[in-house]
Amino acid sequence: MKKNTAQPCSEKEIYDFTLNLIKERGVELEEIAELTMYLQKDYYPDITLEECLSHIQQILRKREVQNAVMTGIQLDVLAEKNLLEGPLQKLILHDESLYGVDEILSVAILNVYGSIGLTNYGFIDRVKPGVLARLNNKQSGKIHTFLDDLVGAIAASAAARLAHNRKCAQEK
Repeated sequence: MKKNTAQPCSEKEIYDFTLNLIKERGVELEEIAELTMYLQKDYYPDITLEECLSHIQQILRKREVQNAVMTGIQLDVLAEKNLLEGPLQKLILHDESLYGVDEILSVAILNVYGSIGLTNYGFIDRVKPGVLARLNNKQSGKIHTFLDDLVGAIAASAAARLAHNRKCAQEK
């Protein structure tokens, strides 16, 4: 038996790959930051897009987040290419309402930042502001069954991170 001599990926390789996947699927980090701003502007009227973007970038440095994003996007791409088998192809292709694995994968991201992330995610998943409306549009020919939920979870987690950081700063 041949020993596997492949070297594991570096943190930078995984981070860069994750960012490239998101961009290749037509999403800019600024669009995700706009969702974070949408979630927090009523609580922190002085927040800036740059502050939100900084939190997005920190969220995307977490390995759990990178793993979820890489996995979800790959499933979207495979569904787009009609490479999944059986009912799974149809479930992902049509973003079936009873297929909740896309939301479950997003919860892995949300668990990093607690209940505020989860409630923010539920809100924007329902309202679908900004980039989420575009990703959820079935007319584009692209499959974003996982990506729309992942983007929402990243934005909601960044909103939670921002709120936690602001609270800590106020207490000092």
